[in-house]
Amino acid sequence: MAFVTLNSKKLKANFKYLDNIFAKNNIEWAVVSKMLCGNKMYLTELLNLGIKKVCDSRVSNLKTIKRIDPNIETFYIKPPAKRAVKSVVKYADISMNTQKETIRLLSEEAQKQDKIHKVIIMIDLGELREGVMGEDFMDFYEDVFKQKNIEVVGIGTNLTCLYGVLPNHDKLIQLCLYKQLVETKFKKKVPYVSGGSSVTIPLIFQKLLPIGINHFRVGETLFLGTDVYNDQPFKNLNSDVFKLYSEIIELIEKPVVPIGELGTNVEGDALNFDEKLIGKTSYRAIIDIGLLDVEEKHIAPIDSGISFAGASSDMFVMDLGENKKGYKVGDLLEFKMDYMGALRVINSYYIDKRIQ
Repeated sequence: MAFVTLNSKKLKANFKYLDNIFAKNNIEWAVVSKMLCGNKMYLTELLNLGIKKVCDSRVSNLKTIKRIDPNIETFYIKPPAKRAVKSVVKYADISMNTQKETIRLLSEEAQKQDKIHKVIIMIDLGELREGVMGEDFMDFYEDVFKQKNIEVVGIGTNLTCLYGVLPNHDKLIQLCLYKQLVETKFKKKVPYVSGGSSVTIPLIFQKLLPIGINHFRVGETLFLGTDVYNDQPFKNLNSDVFKLYSEIIELIEKPVVPIGELGTNVEGDALNFDEKLIGKTSYRAIIDIGLLDVEEKHIAPIDSGISFAGASSDMFVMDLGENKKGYKVGDLLEFKMDYMGALRVINSYYIDKRIQ
């Protein structure tokens, strides 16, 4: 069975490094745990680091977090579905919102549960995912301040995730200005300006982060050590907290080019092969993961002498060339993963989860 490992020491080192950076810059931060897909063992390992605030986009994951440690402050980081309002109020201390009607429902439910539910209002700064449009923002806040059992604790934005709009000094200054406008008009304090995520971290080092940005939501950089802004690893962070291992279940020398008339494969693709490769062979290893678990573009073998030869639902075929390293059936191949790769692998029911 294929398995993925979490290296506790490397995760702890990444956490300490980031925690120190944020503390030096007077920034509060919450860990985005959605990559862990609600896995109780991994979440427990994460919370053991001393984390106090956790963000997730699945209520079921927040429920697991609260069961592990009821004192963790939980953030629900996508606009709540109407049918999920009861659970959001129960398991999320704070939710991020963009719809007046949804906040009214949260207010009604918070009254039923005798709770004060906190909200961060998201504004769209050009990414065109979640967020109230700027021209509607002040009216939106005026309505929200009237809702019972609702406490407005912040203003936030999301960038990069949909179209790749990068955060910069000007966009984040806009966010800070909206916060000032809200406080001036309504005479209410808005504690959080949640404009930071993994992609925003480089702005701290470049001294380009506006002073008003005081809250970050970070997942990818913690778990993968990624400088998301520049699409490269951070030098001072571990990029191999997670590793994927898959067993060779067949290893045979075979032709490089398929034999017979070609149609389309399982993904509906029609493949072409270089005629110069006809008659040549290589050692082909079949491993016990496939497209059901992860797309091959999101993982890469650690051994640079190995490449993908093809993929089907339950198996990947790897080209070992002349197999100079003498791989054999039963050996494990090791893979690194990008963000989407790790997310899908950890979410796969068929891949075992381990701690290293």
